[in-house]
Amino acid sequence: MTVWAVFTARIVLLANWRVQATKLLPVMRKLRQGLVPATLVLIGFAPFSQAHSMPGYETGGSNRGVQEVFAAVRDGVSLDEAVSRAERQYNARVVRTDVQDEDGRKVYVLKLLSGDGRVFTVRIDAATGRMR
Repeated sequence: MTVWAVFTARIVLLANWRVQATKLLPVMRKLRQGLVPATLVLIGFAPFSQAHSMPGYETGGSNRGVQEVFAAVRDGVSLDEAVSRAERQYNARVVRTDVQDEDGRKVYVLKLLSGDGRVFTVRIDAATGRMR
């Protein structure tokens, strides 16, 4: 932008009389002296503003982890998480899932198949994650 202003000003200066040129030169010089440093300062702060908005290292006073734990307790256990927990605990594969309502509580009913061919059922409370 500064380069464009300089070239435009020079064209105007050449086309106009000598008297007008002497009046416009100091103004253009002051304009360049102010715009160049201001532009460099803005360019210098651009990486800091971008880095500030990006997720990254958490500072010592951050309570982000605590909020995630409370969200997990409040929201309960998802069906995918219940399946993976049951498969790990019983060393078996889930072959069927069902969601039931027992006394106003959501319960995941999982049928598992063990390595030796046994089929058994596990009930997991969706709110607490407790297995029965």
